[in-house]
Amino acid sequence: MLRAWLFGIATRLVAQHRRAEERHYRALARVGVDPPHGGDEDRIDAVVDASAVRPRLAAALRGLSAKERDVVLLVALAGLSHQEVADALGIPFGTVGSRLNRARGKLRDALSTASEGH
Repeated sequence: MLRAWLFGIATRLVAQHRRAEERHYRALARVGVDPPHGGDEDRIDAVVDASAVRPRLAAALRGLSAKERDVVLLVALAGLSHQEVADALGIPFGTVGSRLNRARGKLRDALSTASEGH
């Protein structure tokens, strides 16, 4: 019972985070990122490369379903294992893998299509 209660809280927090992140992605897609302020050449190159990809990545993430985006963010940003994601979202272990695989394909397609247009 305690576990279900904690997962309920986690699910609400993920949904709240997803809404905030959606606003963030929309803003990034509109304005991009600020130019770097000083630093070594490698860091500047990395920031410039990231700034070119960030609006496309934000748009690609917005194109995922909420369920796919939850799995991607929990794996990529939170560093959770497939089992931890399954437990947190209350879904079967295999569903995590299939959602992640489907989302990766959509992201790859969206980013490659966007880069062809640039």
